[in-house]
Amino acid sequence: MTKSNDLDQIIVGCKNGDAECFSQVVDIYASRCYGYFCRLTGNKDVSDDLLSQLFVKLAERIGSYKGGSFEGWLFRIASNIFHDYLRGKHRQKKLLDVRKRDLGSEITGLKRGESELVDRLQRAIGRLDTETRELIMLRFYSQLSFKEMAKMRSEPIGTTLSRLHRGLKKLRMLMEER
Repeated sequence: MTKSNDLDQIIVGCKNGDAECFSQVVDIYASRCYGYFCRLTGNKDVSDDLLSQLFVKLAERIGSYKGGSFEGWLFRIASNIFHDYLRGKHRQKKLLDVRKRDLGSEITGLKRGESELVDRLQRAIGRLDTETRELIMLRFYSQLSFKEMAKMRSEPIGTTLSRLHRGLKKLRMLMEER
């Protein structure tokens, strides 16, 4: 990942309309943001579309970035795009079915026991509510800090911590079910 000062300079370049700096931001964050969308939607095509929307919004809104955690700011936009997508869907069940199938087919090269564990984990994550699933993805896949997550969600850090804790407890319980 890029050092903080380097990232700050790249962001200043983006604000000044430097296409090369914008390209660097895309290079730095595209795979993490794509993975975030893919794990939430379970659909590669939808994830591609959401990622494109994210970088269009980034280009439009980079001037409104006032400092602080750029990753938190970027993932807040990503989260808003994801929620807009969900609001546009009529049936969340269909989304979850596609998500399970696509993610299951992507996992290759694992030993049988590992593959079964990953399948169980994906099914358990799919059974969580959207907010809990998103919190887990932000923390463990996107690797945002608790502080960044709380700021992104405009809530006290204690609230974020307790929601994540309850979500992990629920996930653990679902994993223990047979």
